[in-house]
Amino acid sequence: MGTLSIDVKETGLEVIDLLDDPAFVARRIHSRDALAQMAGMRRLAHAFVEHPDDILQELVRAAIDLCGADSAAISVVKENGTDAEFYHWVASAGVYAGFLNAMLPRYPSACGICLERGRPQVIRVLPKFFELLGVEAPPVTDGLLLPWHVEGVQGTIFVMAHQRTQAFDMEDLRMMETLADFAAMAMLQLKQRAQLLEKSSAAAAATMANDLAHQINNPLQALTNILFLAQQQPETSGERTLATELAPDFQRLSTLVQKLLALPVTKS
Repeated sequence: MGTLSIDVKETGLEVIDLLDDPAFVARRIHSRDALAQMAGMRRLAHAFVEHPDDILQELVRAAIDLCGADSAAISVVKENGTDAEFYHWVASAGVYAGFLNAMLPRYPSACGICLERGRPQVIRVLPKFFELLGVEAPPVTDGLLLPWHVEGVQGTIFVMAHQRTQAFDMEDLRMMETLADFAAMAMLQLKQRAQLLEKSSAAAAATMANDLAHQINNPLQALTNILFLAQQQPETSGERTLATELAPDFQRLSTLVQKLLALPVTKS
């Protein structure tokens, strides 16, 4: 069954291809809470350096801060999943925090549409959808849903609002594209660590670490650029103060990436 034919009235899901939605592209850019964004960036940098096991959960918490969302989540296509349990919510924060580890069906699914189209989507979830699932939850009045994939694993990352109808804009899209890269890289890290436990080889560890560092580099540079711009603000601004405090964490993460890139790797 092709998910592109989902009917809003029957399923309660409205999924619109963002780049084909002129109304979204034309949305007014919202003012940002610079301190909340800096806090989100701090979470990401700290988690990658100090608590890699918690990176997925920190990623969705950061998404809420960076995009001013009410909820955020990461879904993964479950290995050997059934039609009834196809998408696994591996991380969730905000109003939907209680849906952590929830299993969603293959159809109807906004995640399925997003992965099939392979592009960012604007989503709304009406009460009808939750009635079909047999759960209670506030509707999604506005949301951004982006696909990610890495080494045979795929899923989505999304931010949601539950009352505002135009909560997100093109700046949020750009931020979410960076966070989607982080989600893919975090899943790769978890996958590689599982493989490493099986191989227990120093050479394999070096190769995996080097590969992971390449995955980290691009999203890290995007966030570093945001940090640099914040440091150019007036000296009295809270944004500049917090960016200055964040700089050492990002420098540590950047140094770690460079060390990993320098590791000798084996050829498979």
